[in-house]
Amino acid sequence: MQTVLRVDLVGHGLTEAVRKARFPVDEPLDESARGALRADAVLAGAQVRTGPERRARETAEALGLVGEPDARLRDLDSGSWRGTEMGSLAQDQLFAWLTDPEFRGHGGESVTDLVDRARFWLAEIASAGRDTVAVTHPAVIRAVLLVVLDAPPKSFWRIDVAPASVTRLHYRGNWTLRLG
Repeated sequence: MQTVLRVDLVGHGLTEAVRKARFPVDEPLDESARGALRADAVLAGAQVRTGPERRARETAEALGLVGEPDARLRDLDSGSWRGTEMGSLAQDQLFAWLTDPEFRGHGGESVTDLVDRARFWLAEIASAGRDTVAVTHPAVIRAVLLVVLDAPPKSFWRIDVAPASVTRLHYRGNWTLRLG
């Protein structure tokens, strides 16, 4: 019988950028975020990978996890919009970003680029065959879920990933999303 590979996707804790609806820079966790993190909610004994940003690394540390940074788990690159509050953007630009998965008007990454990156990462995790905890960003978790569910990139903004949440995946020839 084939064993089940498990992957936990942990969203980084709350930051000031999340609170203020601002495109992130490499900011730290809010102090209040540390208390919301639950180490007992993630796989024990799994390899740990983190996004390279400070907020992902600090989330892993707050959970007592030691992991290797993985550039493929980095946040969606918002280009020239980094540090900008969403409400200050031109409405047509914001609308394009939220509705067109190919949009790169900010000079960063498109949603489609991120989904492709997530697909490659998942394939590598599956071929390695080791349980994994990935401490990363809501955008990366959304992209991974689109791959797992074979959903179109246009569905990206329909998935809400809360700070400090844990999303579990199973793999036994195909990826499945484990709820509950």
